[in-house]
Amino acid sequence: MHAVCAGRIEDYGYLADGRSGALVGRDGSVDWWCPSRFDAPSIFARLLDDDGGHWWIRPAGDFQVERSYLRNTLVLRTVFTTRDGSVAVTDALAMDSNVRGHEIGRNPPGLLLRLVEGLSGHVPMVMSYAPRFEYGRVRAHLDLRGETLVARATGTTLGMTATVPVHRQRTEASASFTVDPGQRESFSLAYSSTYHEREPMPVDVPGTLAETAEGWRSWISEHNYPGQYPELVRQNVMILGGLTYQSSGAYVAAATTSLPVRPEGHDNYDYRYVWLRDFSLAMRALYQAACSLEAERLFRWLAEAIGDVGRQPVPIMLGVEGEHDLTERELDVLTGHLVRGPVLIGNDAWRQRQQDALGQVIDAAWVLRDSLKPMPDDVRRLLRSLAEQAAETWRLPDSGMWEARGEKRHYVTSKVGCWMALDRAVRFGTVLGSAADLERWAAARDEIRAAILQQGWNPSVGAFTRAFGSDVLDASVLVLPIIGFIPAADPRMRATIERIEQELTTDGLVRRWPDESAGFVICSFWLVECLALAGERDRAAALFERLVGRANDLGLFAEQIDLRTGEQLGNFPQAFSHIGLLSAALRLTEASMPAP
Repeated sequence: MHAVCAGRIEDYGYLADGRSGALVGRDGSVDWWCPSRFDAPSIFARLLDDDGGHWWIRPAGDFQVERSYLRNTLVLRTVFTTRDGSVAVTDALAMDSNVRGHEIGRNPPGLLLRLVEGLSGHVPMVMSYAPRFEYGRVRAHLDLRGETLVARATGTTLGMTATVPVHRQRTEASASFTVDPGQRESFSLAYSSTYHEREPMPVDVPGTLAETAEGWRSWISEHNYPGQYPELVRQNVMILGGLTYQSSGAYVAAATTSLPVRPEGHDNYDYRYVWLRDFSLAMRALYQAACSLEAERLFRWLAEAIGDVGRQPVPIMLGVEGEHDLTERELDVLTGHLVRGPVLIGNDAWRQRQQDALGQVIDAAWVLRDSLKPMPDDVRRLLRSLAEQAAETWRLPDSGMWEARGEKRHYVTSKVGCWMALDRAVRFGTVLGSAADLERWAAARDEIRAAILQQGWNPSVGAFTRAFGSDVLDASVLVLPIIGFIPAADPRMRATIERIEQELTTDGLVRRWPDESAGFVICSFWLVECLALAGERDRAAALFERLVGRANDLGLFAEQIDLRTGEQLGNFPQAFSHIGLLSAALRLTEASMPAP
């Protein structure tokens, strides 16, 4: 069996089932899947090491590729064209059968489906199946049980079936077959927990694929978005849906770990967790995109997951079922994407104080307030505790939204997040607090605002800067007009936008700070919003459409984009980037409406 090499980040498509996500390369290889849940150990990790495990199906010779999702689904169809003819491979993670709408994905069967269909000619095909358990650390013997190849290790059982003859070689399997026009060959891989193992059941791959597609379409049909860019918005809502752990409703920041944000490899963190910031922004963006979110369920999960924090820092990130301890460690068994390590699991940012998260959560609750009537007691307690923390701790330095692991500072956006928490708490009125609480919160809000305007604005730079007393530009301050702290047309904000355009922007991509080598996708979409808010709607729309063209051929974004090569960098697909796109599309729609 010959060696294979992982592709570039943008070469991958994404599959999801409400519990986990898988990446499929343009070469037909499934190179990432953690079947039990997003942050569980992988069985395929070729994405991070050539020997990390894979399952590929592709033509035996050279080929060209065109691919797309079936309309309104995350079912991926890849067409391989060779000199002998053409063949389609359709891939999906199966959804629960006979379930529709927002109920899909809560109890998926743990099935990876692959259907090969001949389109023209006679195409020789090859298949290679090499599962590796616990991030590539363990190989298991493949045993034949009836017509199923079974592998068991580390509490995981995998059962692979195929309608073509398969050759077994201890821990791997392969097949060679030819597909004629109209011919179909089916492949499936079933995951189960070894100690709660279900007997392998025959899988109707074409039927289950059709059922899965219908499930996705029923889900997206509940999102009746009336604004501009409807197809694009629908697609990005679908991607965020694919990053959702449906049992709790939590959104993971990305489906992967340790994909580098710099070409040389750096800051290779694990993003398979729920950041309060991302969770709140996703809720708000999806709600505004006419998604019938179960707002009460999501906020109640958040209240339960955070618990009674008292005076302790609010956790800024959680596991998908509300876990707090996400201790980081390095895996020595994987070399990293294109040998650009290290590979990390867990994320020590869970220990940080990030004050802007306080405001993001209360702001999301404010936007979704009509869906929180009457407000449940546990949600009220959560929002009150966040407001109290903002009032009591806003003067403290923190790690900021970019999660600096060095010295804590007084980041401008952290102070703005505290201002936002108190501003929204005051707007809620007596729903959250007594008259005395509201008076105290309003006083703290006004004090924070005065401090930001005095210490966050640097007259010698002519812009709002990264932190109090700093002379460094930072694109994070683009959020100031977006959250309503200051109008985009205010001379200070207008000057800040211009400085960021001049000094941090290259070909429409906005770097976070001057010495960064890649554009940060959400910052680039924040610039779109700022321009729209400043009354430059046409320029904002042109930038938006240019940025949308930076996605891969399936509309997927990583976190950053290399300014020299256009290569996508960072974990993938990245919720933050797709949230930015959605918010910018909504802002452009708003900017197109006639003034009241």
